[in-house]
Amino acid sequence: MAAPNSPAEKLITENIDIWTSAIKKRGSQGRGSSKKIELYGVSVLRLLILELSFSGKLTEQSNENAVDLLTSLTNIKNELIKKKVLKKNKPNGAVEANEVRITIPNNWKWSRLGDAFDVRDGTHDSPKYQECGYPLVTSKNIYNGVLDLSNIKYISEEDHLKISERSKVDRGDILFAMIGSIGNPVIIDIEPNFSVKNVGLFKYYDPKQSNPKYLQYYLMLAEKWFKEESTGAVQSFVSLGKLRSFPFPVAPLKEQDSIVAKVDELMALCDQLEQQTETSLLAHQTLVETLLNTLLNADQNSFDPAWERIAQHFDVLFTTEHSIDQLKQTILQLAVMGKLVPQDPNDEPASVLLEKIATEKEQLIKDKVIKKQKPLPPISEDEKPLELPQGWELVRLDDVCFGITSGSTPPKSEFDENEGVPYLKVYNIKEQKIAFDYKPQYVKSEYHSTKLKRSILYPGDVIMNIVGPPLGKVAIIPDSHPEWNCNQAITFFRPILKELNNYIYTYLLAGTFLNSIELIGTAGQDNISVTKSRSITFPFPPIKEQAKIIVRVNELMKLCDVLKSNISVINTTQLHLADAMAEQALN
Repeated sequence: MAAPNSPAEKLITENIDIWTSAIKKRGSQGRGSSKKIELYGVSVLRLLILELSFSGKLTEQSNENAVDLLTSLTNIKNELIKKKVLKKNKPNGAVEANEVRITIPNNWKWSRLGDAFDVRDGTHDSPKYQECGYPLVTSKNIYNGVLDLSNIKYISEEDHLKISERSKVDRGDILFAMIGSIGNPVIIDIEPNFSVKNVGLFKYYDPKQSNPKYLQYYLMLAEKWFKEESTGAVQSFVSLGKLRSFPFPVAPLKEQDSIVAKVDELMALCDQLEQQTETSLLAHQTLVETLLNTLLNADQNSFDPAWERIAQHFDVLFTTEHSIDQLKQTILQLAVMGKLVPQDPNDEPASVLLEKIATEKEQLIKDKVIKKQKPLPPISEDEKPLELPQGWELVRLDDVCFGITSGSTPPKSEFDENEGVPYLKVYNIKEQKIAFDYKPQYVKSEYHSTKLKRSILYPGDVIMNIVGPPLGKVAIIPDSHPEWNCNQAITFFRPILKELNNYIYTYLLAGTFLNSIELIGTAGQDNISVTKSRSITFPFPPIKEQAKIIVRVNELMKLCDVLKSNISVINTTQLHLADAMAEQALN
């Protein structure tokens, strides 16, 4: 006899921290959700509640026997068949021991869904859609326990009546997606005037002897098993025969009511935990963003106090991978604002080096090493920051680089999968580094040195994607090959003075220029033109300060990576702990 506040329920309610702390990133965002994280522990808890409930471990068993209820349902079903209200389906036989996934109380009875309910599946045809008429519900219209008719398609009255002859939907019936996102059972709580296609439809032989939410909760549990056993090469699919033959634990009606009440109670707890956790995560994220923004907006007098506030609570603020990523981005932005290392008045000012670079660039143009390009407009007042650190100058990237341009795409005949010159596409920029091991592609050497001459890349060049989203992926060309090339979605920056490349890379990585650059493009695709790439304003520090900035950024990035790795280990442990706790509860 499982009583209220049973050990299983105590295990659920006394380990709330385990369920709420197990959080992971979404691999891919599901339809109907824009969340980037999954409250994994709460998801495990929901499934655990269902499995414990249908094992009889959360409620007290009655003295009734489910055989009586099942016999009554069978008699009603046979009478409906006799009256030709229902068609007689091929019998599936008794449920075998190897078919069941859970152990049920002795007074319950294993049956099949098709024996306890009238199971249908709507039309398989593709009726012609029209602008108005009768809604046709498919699996796309049911998710998260909700019937969504906001993006519905319509069919004619003739098609609706034809489908209704096979599968008329009534209030209280349950729909179950059979294709694609399998599951998501929904109880019809409106007066239905629609048809269904490729959707499981559960109807009751006698509504008075069935609790709809008992079936709904069981289908929520069983959907994981349906998914595991689904078929289909393109889309997962569960057949009508599979639905009808699937094992179903029939409990006495009073116990069904008790189970539904207990599951309702515990699912409400899960809802509350989700809400509290999401609110806490949002508050934490907002706090981190606010404090980091105070650093970015601080002047010389207020910067140190702003940093001190963060330093005092570092272990509380930076506890998630997202907060570490925010910190890394702030470090980069502080670096290119001149706030990361102190200025040294003894450093040679940037203006001196810029004069040397300008002289050398003029000589390169005169020697026809590079072409003279159309001059860019002077930097306007709107493009200037509020203030530049001592010894810094504001220039355009074009002022300190060779001719900035993008690549192009050769004909297919000029590519080779195994040898030649490495040819880069945007997908070869991963985590702000060159990842040529991903879909490597080579262009033939002769074509590279002739037709693609203008976009030859050398080790040390800085590249950036100019077609997105996302924009601003950057990398430095490694020395694993003497020469490279790229397509038109990538632009590159080769500084006149090679030592500038690491600072240019850091500046582009900070991404602040994206806030002011004018983008082009249509249909959800943003582009940065080559001219805009040349025009990017570039706060230029003294060369010695650049070196100090790079060293400091590298030190802090390594520290952030260590923190992030530690957090990842903790998160993985929390996920495993949630799984282990669920397994313990079931055993």
